[in-house]
Amino acid sequence: MNQIQRSMCPYDCPASCGLLVETHGTRVVSVKGDPENEATRGLICNKMQHYEDSVYAPGRILVPLKRTGKKGEGKFAPVSWDDAVEEITGRWKEIIREYGGEALLPVYFSGVMSLVQRKCSDALFNRMNASQLVKTLCSTAKGAAYESVVGKTGCLDPRELELSDLILVWGSNVKATRIHTMPVLKRAREAGKRVILIEACGKAMSSYCDETILIRPGTDGALALAVMHVLEREHLADQAFLKDKAIGYEQFRDTLPEYTPQWAEKITGIPAERIEALAREFGAAKAPAILFGTGATRYGNGGMTTRLILILSAFTGAWGRPGGGYCGNNPVGRPFVDESRVVRSDFRTRPGRSININLLGQALECREPDKMIRGIYVNGGNPVNTVADQTAILRGLAREDLFTVVHERFLTDTAKYADIVLPATFSVEQSDVLGAYGYCSFGHMRKVVEPAGECRSNWNTVCILAKAMEYEDAFFDQSEEELVKELLEHPQEGLAGLSDEAWARLREGGVVSVPYADHTDFRTPSGKFQIVDENLPEPVPYYKEAYGGREPLRLVMVPDLRTLNSTFLERGALVEQRGAMKLMMHPKDAESRGIKDGDPVSAFNELAEVEFVAEFTELVAPGTVAVSGVYSSDITGKRLQVNALHHGRLSDMGAATTMNDNAVEVVGGKDSALDKEWKISYCYM
Repeated sequence: MNQIQRSMCPYDCPASCGLLVETHGTRVVSVKGDPENEATRGLICNKMQHYEDSVYAPGRILVPLKRTGKKGEGKFAPVSWDDAVEEITGRWKEIIREYGGEALLPVYFSGVMSLVQRKCSDALFNRMNASQLVKTLCSTAKGAAYESVVGKTGCLDPRELELSDLILVWGSNVKATRIHTMPVLKRAREAGKRVILIEACGKAMSSYCDETILIRPGTDGALALAVMHVLEREHLADQAFLKDKAIGYEQFRDTLPEYTPQWAEKITGIPAERIEALAREFGAAKAPAILFGTGATRYGNGGMTTRLILILSAFTGAWGRPGGGYCGNNPVGRPFVDESRVVRSDFRTRPGRSININLLGQALECREPDKMIRGIYVNGGNPVNTVADQTAILRGLAREDLFTVVHERFLTDTAKYADIVLPATFSVEQSDVLGAYGYCSFGHMRKVVEPAGECRSNWNTVCILAKAMEYEDAFFDQSEEELVKELLEHPQEGLAGLSDEAWARLREGGVVSVPYADHTDFRTPSGKFQIVDENLPEPVPYYKEAYGGREPLRLVMVPDLRTLNSTFLERGALVEQRGAMKLMMHPKDAESRGIKDGDPVSAFNELAEVEFVAEFTELVAPGTVAVSGVYSSDITGKRLQVNALHHGRLSDMGAATTMNDNAVEVVGGKDSALDKEWKISYCYM
């Protein structure tokens, strides 16, 4: 007889959807949305609707593998867990003995978002005094800027947008990343409320909005400043709110006269009259909300841009009204559980060297004896396809003197460079806790079925390796269920005030909602909204340019509805729906280069050259090209993917990725008139 158990989606989306997992014996047979989840109400994306197809995909790794060919060839032979663990820990002990723990580096990011399974490898590598990975691949520029302005204050939960009377969808592909907000936008429009999209590439969301404003990549801060210029000029700013609830309003206001719509038009490409109209519409709304994505923060000016958009969201006093203000960061602002019990920083006896994940290629290529990385352990990540400067990462991974272990479910482009591959579990084969980072909800996921084959969870693998390293800490003797129980027995502020019924649901396995934040209870050192922050190197916000580049076209990445980063590439139906790796271009940019819709094209800069298929759309800003989602060499048949064109430069705040802050030139494929030798010398000089 089939059974149904509650669970959650473990992947990198703001909602952490509630799931109902149906099993027959020892096998998952279906996955549906949980209608009793207060945040997601049974709605799940098409990727998770057939999650069982991923769990039982034909290419899944079910036993440990040892490399038999050259690095990158993907040739492996099965080995036992005992032999794999003996080789791994033997090599690690040798590296630590000869070079110290800092010669080892754990590498993970958001392949799984639940707390224990995501972060448990930190405990093992802290115990080794290994180098530490600075995990700023996604939205830390946005997070650091948010904290500088409003501290730990919770922003709008997406459900509160029901009360907004104007919604600016700013740099957010809601359809791909916030699917549960789509019905909110639909109801808003049906009620006569306006939804306006501001995007560099609006192809995915334009038809769901009343108007689309295309903006040049990396210039969003200029638009925010020009809108505030008009609001101030036309007395639409809420001076009482800004003087009472904010710090630095008068000082910031004095800078606004120079930021005219005419000035912003030259930078953003948006006509001055359209900026004027947008400002008046925003100023006339009683509860306007800005639904802000992360794409606009992945630039050299990403932190400053976020600060300016946050200030705009409060400039009319909207933060003080239901449904007004800002949605796009953590709406809770308080920890649910104590993650220090998982990462165990106290195991360290030395601080250890820090390596930013966005500079991983540089770190792996480094040959300085005292800085050289000699062993890496990858889990919950696929850096070859998701981290900047892919060619540098590939060169580093190809080193024969780099010992690489990858804990994975499929033979990814990263796993192909491993010396040892260990088989990993899916979320339904392990236990954990998970807090949604975009909703006021938290859940406990219990193991639904036993792991397939010889697969083991991140936690169980870490414990096996710790024992083989001869670490006797009682921490590594726990089961994952015991560690989850410990976390729930020591709740933090985010779970304060839960009812007995909610606690019973958590302990049994389920999801609970916590109350929305008080958006004007500013949890900052000053207790106020910090327009000016004297603790920052740049206290007063201003327009800061992005990095850009000497090539004429700006390259941006947009999320894809059918995949999530490099996750779900094992699902043939989803991959087939997406088709070839396309480069979206404005027809005018293509015409000037003699490119036709559907042509093979090459995009290149000083880092690399990558091949695409041209796709025309007028919903990408002129001078911009866009790529949707991540591909792999198995899909494209090519060694290099789009991240080969991304520089490893860091943002102005939060040391974050600048994956949208790159420039390229694009030429036609075989029929290109551009001299091939010149192009190659240009790329690599």
